[in-house]
Amino acid sequence: MFEVVRSGTNRLDINFGGKLGKDEMNVALDELFSSGKDIEHGRMLYRIDDFELPTLGAMGVEFSRLPEAFRFIKKFDRAAVLVDKKWVIKASEIEGALIPGLKIKAFDLDQESEAEAWLAS
Repeated sequence: MFEVVRSGTNRLDINFGGKLGKDEMNVALDELFSSGKDIEHGRMLYRIDDFELPTLGAMGVEFSRLPEAFRFIKKFDRAAVLVDKKWVIKASEIEGALIPGLKIKAFDLDQESEAEAWLAS
């Protein structure tokens, strides 16, 4: 499951769960990039429930679209990640340290109000 909801002029809420295959990854990236096309200084809230690693085909799709992904990510200043797996929390924070201009902070699923406050700050 992958759903993108535009929440205001500069925010996307992304709900993700389960496993993505090659075709689902293409659709998900299309939806994500399209939803954020006119955003500047944006914010993202990721809700990740029941996370499974994507298939090799899905990772190949993601890798093949990296230039487009980097253009997309430059539109955002902050991303909050709500997730219940500690290793995904750590991976999110490492990813945030590697992407210039984007601050990523991860929260447990039950810390939505804290994530919202951090995004708004």
